[in-house]
Amino acid sequence: MATAVNSPDDRIRRGDHPEDVPLPAEAVLAPNPDQAGPVPSEHHGFSRVFRSGYLSIGFMMPLARLEHGVPDMTGQLELATRVDRLGFAALWARDVPLFDPGFGDAGQIYDPWVWLGQLAAVTREITLSTAGIVLPLRHPLHTAKAAATLDAVSDGRFMLGGASGDRPSEFPAFNRRHGDRSTDYREAVTVIRRALVEAYPEMSGPFGNMSGLDLLPKPRHGGVPILAIGSAQQSLQWIAGNLDGWMTYPRDQADQKRRIDLWKLALAEKAQGAFKPFGQPLFIDLSTHPDAPPTPIFLGFRLGRNALVDHLDQLQRLGVNHVALQLLHNQRPADETVEELAEYVLPHFSTSR
Repeated sequence: MATAVNSPDDRIRRGDHPEDVPLPAEAVLAPNPDQAGPVPSEHHGFSRVFRSGYLSIGFMMPLARLEHGVPDMTGQLELATRVDRLGFAALWARDVPLFDPGFGDAGQIYDPWVWLGQLAAVTREITLSTAGIVLPLRHPLHTAKAAATLDAVSDGRFMLGGASGDRPSEFPAFNRRHGDRSTDYREAVTVIRRALVEAYPEMSGPFGNMSGLDLLPKPRHGGVPILAIGSAQQSLQWIAGNLDGWMTYPRDQADQKRRIDLWKLALAEKAQGAFKPFGQPLFIDLSTHPDAPPTPIFLGFRLGRNALVDHLDQLQRLGVNHVALQLLHNQRPADETVEELAEYVLPHFSTSR
């Protein structure tokens, strides 16, 4: 099985994915040990996607190819409903506030909160998550309100993935400094956590002053899981101590194993060894030939279903807990691809119902 994946590291050096460059531990605020307790086992969304020692499969929206950076969203709700019924673990919505043609990717076009609200209405079991909300570009109380609302209307199926923002061109439009996103991210996480969990929290900071007020509704299981999407300009120690999991980029397996080993060390140091999952996306172009060998494409492979099973099995052995498949470069119709994956690939991997 080929293990080469076009690494994001070259793009990082050019500045396209700066949020995936971990800072040294001393460069960030010390983690608050009370900030991120264990995710309740009864949190349906989290437990469906993440189990220690197992890998589950989901999809990054949209389930469509890009044309000049923009997807055709026709039929995406119907596809999401089908993915839910077939038993996949999660659907991930991206946050691209403004389209930069130089970047060439508009995500699913729609605002992620509105889109996830629609997905919550047409699905029943599948976990819904952001991948990820650009926390420095959004007021944290608005983000907390939206997360709490989705937790309620999805019956506890929502997880909040937060990113620091990989498109510098967006920041001036929101009157935000790209260079402040590391600090802004940490403040946002603190405000969101407290607003979701505490009654009438007393808070003040650059975001504003909150006194004598409460944010409703409160999540049904005492909180909403918050995941780092990329490294968000934080150290692994900070992520391990303050967040509930880490979704990072696909890499060569040897490199990914090093990342997983570092993640486990950070969890031992900052989270008392608690289980906090490691996940990644994977771009695929699924061949019509089941035994087609893998050939590299950007952040993934063109391959047949049997090679895909082999690759996912190897990732599971490395310690990857979830893979969000991306079909942006897939040549076949999305519905046909989803059906084949459900019949021949999904049965090999875990979805906790």
